[in-house]
Amino acid sequence: MKSFSERQGIKQVADVVQVGAMNDALRNSLWNALDSVFWSAEGFMFGRHNTEGEINWFSRILWSDYLKLPVDSRPDGAYHNRPGRILASIREYFFSCQWSEVYDLIQFLVDNFGKHKPRLVNTLNHILQRELAGYAFIDGILVDITDPQEKQMLAEALADTRFAPVKTHLERALGLLADREEPDYRNSIKESISAVEAMARVVSGNQKATLGDALKVLERSGHLHQSLKDGFSKLYRYTNDADGIRHAMLDEPGLGQADAKYFLLSCTSFINYLKANLH
Repeated sequence: MKSFSERQGIKQVADVVQVGAMNDALRNSLWNALDSVFWSAEGFMFGRHNTEGEINWFSRILWSDYLKLPVDSRPDGAYHNRPGRILASIREYFFSCQWSEVYDLIQFLVDNFGKHKPRLVNTLNHILQRELAGYAFIDGILVDITDPQEKQMLAEALADTRFAPVKTHLERALGLLADREEPDYRNSIKESISAVEAMARVVSGNQKATLGDALKVLERSGHLHQSLKDGFSKLYRYTNDADGIRHAMLDEPGLGQADAKYFLLSCTSFINYLKANLH
């Protein structure tokens, strides 16, 4: 619900999705989310008998594997004030680093502590959605797919464990697309197509079939409309011709995030369609 000031037009509603930036409200809210999951959690700052809590091993991993700093460079001091000094150092970094580094940090925390804190992803996703951030966690990976239906479609496909090869290819495609340091759009597209190929083989019942062969089988059995078969056949030919994704020796200059995202979402949608036709 909008606040009184927003309803009266006194305060602007944040109606622009935050991509490539982070306002104070979002940064503050993400910090508060980490506070609820980590900093203020019982046993994090101090353990029993006022001993040092989980922050000791937490900060060791953070300094060693994320900040890439010597672990003995963490703030020192008496046991009763050292946890507070360590947290203050983390806070200083969080509020002074670039917006993209905040996302790097929360991705690191999900990767390394998500299993220990099952609320972490849900809490972060709630904040990201509430503050209109252009990013969300899907299958534990922070991605910039902002359309709610697209996110739901991809999340459901990745949550389906019935077809391991399909899930594996989709996970690789998403990971290669979402890598902010070294995204690999070419191989992301390859993995998306491979996921469709794996699903088509399941539906056609022929584990050695190519995607083209599987599509023909599906069409003959009445499980696939001619226009859908033609559309994916053309995409498949594009990725396999002499200048295509799989066989090109040099990167195509125009191949980018939009291409990889399109293939991932299109292939995921088609995979869900094929699953719906399983009997």
